[in-house]
Amino acid sequence: MTSGSLLAVCSVHALKPDESIVGVTAIDKRSVEGPVLVHQLGLRTDVQADRKHHGGELKALYAYAEEDAAQWAAELGREVPAGLFGENLRTQGLPVSQALVGERWRIGSKVTAEVTMPRIPCATFERHMAEPGWAKRFLRKGLPGAYCKVVQAGEIAPGDSIDVVFRPGHGVSVADVFGGLDKAQAQALLDSEAAGEISIGGNVNKAIKLALRRG
Repeated sequence: MTSGSLLAVCSVHALKPDESIVGVTAIDKRSVEGPVLVHQLGLRTDVQADRKHHGGELKALYAYAEEDAAQWAAELGREVPAGLFGENLRTQGLPVSQALVGERWRIGSKVTAEVTMPRIPCATFERHMAEPGWAKRFLRKGLPGAYCKVVQAGEIAPGDSIDVVFRPGHGVSVADVFGGLDKAQAQALLDSEAAGEISIGGNVNKAIKLALRRG
């Protein structure tokens, strides 16, 4: 199984004014010193301003790989520090965007997280980045990072190991969902759910329905 490490744990620095209906956003995440308690709804030190579209059990944690951030830094010509994309976990050595839906990670000695879905870029993310056409660029790049739910609570800290402790057999990654599923991938996910390997929700469920409609 693959293993990596936790480079940084990030939580909201301050609520940032935003043009959304809510009026503010908690996307401005920055590295914090550990250990940090992780519970069912995410980091104890973190919040979500728009709870209708962000947060919740299936999006308790957002992880992004340092390797993917380095690609963006080269393309944008500027640093992409931990937390810039609104992520809670900046990882190293773990192919986050290629993680399978339902894959489970052991973070440190106690926390277990389960990959649920890719991150879909929104208008708030585009305003935060202040890059022309950012949402479309993020979609084209195909490096979405992964949302996770918390299966086992506990404390995490920078430097913790991240070990993949379970990988389902369907073979469908969050990047596959992000780019659009074909019928075979959609059926593989449904079969895996029926077998009790994974649970499906959020934008994965939407992607399955779209793939099956297309045939």
